[in-house]
Amino acid sequence: MNHEIDQFISKAPKWREEIAALRTIVLTTKLEECLKWRMPCYCRQEGNVAIIQPFKSCLALMFFKGTLLKDPKKILVDIGPNSKAARRLEFHSVAEIKKLTPAIKAYLKEAITIEDSRQTVEFKKKPEAEPIELKTAFRKNPRLEKAFRALTPGRQRAYILHIASAKQAATRETRIDKITPRILAGKGLTDR
Repeated sequence: MNHEIDQFISKAPKWREEIAALRTIVLTTKLEECLKWRMPCYCRQEGNVAIIQPFKSCLALMFFKGTLLKDPKKILVDIGPNSKAARRLEFHSVAEIKKLTPAIKAYLKEAITIEDSRQTVEFKKKPEAEPIELKTAFRKNPRLEKAFRALTPGRQRAYILHIASAKQAATRETRIDKITPRILAGKGLTDR
């Protein structure tokens, strides 16, 4: 047991009992427990296997390579259009966690087997389309384009998705204006 996780649970504003119950189940495996991204994360030979994620509406156990799990119970949730590998189990009570304990253990066992076998999720190499407003900003400011191209593909994708998610052109332009200093500084959208 990791002392940092004890503190995480004691300070959790919501889902304390559920986190503790889920943690107890995960600790029956041979996964290493640590705090990553400020959440309880469970690893195997330095590979991330699962993470406990408290949200407003639910508590989740996310599997980093969830798309590789068989999901015989059809209880894994796709976490959104921008996630290519992760899937999660969602819980709303300790009773629900207890009821699903055998399934949780089975999914964890399969996830560990996947990690041990070094399987990887195949990603389609289709890059995100750059919004027209971003291309216009690049023409106006070549330094911005150079800084953008120097970012990692993941950081570029995060910016593109952030800009493209705005419905109106004016909002996309405003977002570009706000993020330009971060891009010029070589930072990603969520970097501190």
